[in-house]
Formats: sequence, structure tokens, C-alpha cells
Amino acid sequence: MADTVVSLQSLFQSVREVGAYLREEAARFSRVDAEYKTSRDPVSYVDRTAEHMLQERCHRLLPEAGFILEESGGHAHESEFLWVIDPLDGTKNFVHGIPFFGISVALLYRRQPVVGVVYAVPQDELFWAVSGQGAYVGQERLHVSETTDPDKLLVVTGFMYRDPERAEKYFRALVEVMRRFGGLRRLGSAALDLAYVAAGRLDVFFEMDLNPWDVAAGSLLVQEAGGKVTEFSGAAGHLWNSTILAGGPWAWQAVQSVLREAGLV
Repeated sequence: MADTVVSLQSLFQSVREVGAYLREEAARFSRVDAEYKTSRDPVSYVDRTAEHMLQERCHRLLPEAGFILEESGGHAHESEFLWVIDPLDGTKNFVHGIPFFGISVALLYRRQPVVGVVYAVPQDELFWAVSGQGAYVGQERLHVSETTDPDKLLVVTGFMYRDPERAEKYFRALVEVMRRFGGLRRLGSAALDLAYVAAGRLDVFFEMDLNPWDVAAGSLLVQEAGGKVTEFSGAAGHLWNSTILAGGPWAWQAVQSVLREAGLV
């Protein structure tokens, strides 16, 4: 259904055009150009310009769709189709000159992702998925890792600081992850974390305090690559309810056990 509603090639072209803009800006951006939405949450003219570019292009592709946007909010949430856009996921990496950031664009139909695109800008890798048709990087079909060896499990997460009581439980879980499994990474972009899980480069991802634009596209990638994506509890509300656990079935179960023991489930 999705590929009859919107031209995938046109969408890919639009995302790559905005990616080219981000690459140009990354080459000359200075940390002094950053503003801060909160004391630790940077934003810049680059985020806002990229978002405007994507919104304009996505509107042309599907004029009847509404938007959920990271920087400027959204409108027409009652629409059957919704674009969910993060124009620069990994802004702190971008601001600090760390080449790990990307673009996340998802098209939702009745609040469920049907198209997802995550573009790793510095690496020029375009990950994409269509509901029921698989996940890909370029033309290569993706599949989540099938490892069942704890010593080979590479886990990725993001840190949360907003709630001291939950943070204590969260860091307790991180200690157990490091003790039980083969490695732990914190890369700074939830969208790319999910894309890497879909590609089998990472085995499982979990994080709290996220928003739909962080995970809408990446969660579809993982699901279409044969993975499991839920809230920490195992419920299906990960897109709207701030916690997400995603990976191959065995890895998902192994990490959920840790989260449960830490009191996060």
C-alpha cells in the first residue's frame, strides 16, 4: 500500500538532498553556533533548516498527510497519514564534530509506520523499510542478528538523566548489561542505533525518554528485519510511550530480563 501512496525513489532523493545540506554544514559548523533548548539539549539553524526542507519535500510527495516534527511541533495529527520527521538525529554529535548523525523520516498510516527511512549522513548509507516488504540498506536486504551467545551480544543504549529514581535503576541495569554481555555502546543517535540493529551490526537496543521522531522509522527497520520491538514491558506502545527495547528475539528476551530485575519493567 505504501509504495502506491508515495514514491519511494522521490522520498529517497529528498532525504539525500537534505543529507547533502547537513554534510556541507558539518564541514563549517562551529560549536558557538549552537543554541540550547535545555541546558544539555542543543539545537541550531541547521536542524531548523533541514526540517523545513524535509517538510516541504514530504508535503509535495503526499499533500494530505499531517506532520509530527521535532523542532517545530506538528499539525493535522488527525490525518490518516502522518510524516514523522527528525531532521538531525544526533545533534550533539553534529555540534561536537563527531561523524555519527542522521535523518529519520517515517510515514505513518493510522498511527502505525508503513515507510521508514534512516540516512546515516557522514557514511552515506540509506536504510529503508516498507511494511510487509522487508528492510534494506541500499539494495541489500537486512536481518537482525541471531546470536544466542551472551559473550558475543553487543548492546547499545542511550543515557537518561531526567528522573533521579529511574536513573538509579537504569544505571543498575547498565552494570548488569556490562557484567553479563559482550559489550555496551552509547553512540548518540537512536535512529541510527535502530538501523544498526536491523543490519545485525548491533544485537539489541534499549532506551528511555524518547519521542516518536526518534524511533518511528528505526523501529520499522528492525521489525521488517525480523526483530522484536516493544516497550520495556513487552507492550506494543513503544512509538508513543517513551521506552523501547528492540533486537533479535533471543537478545530482546535476554536484555528484558535485566531490565525487569533492575525494576524498570
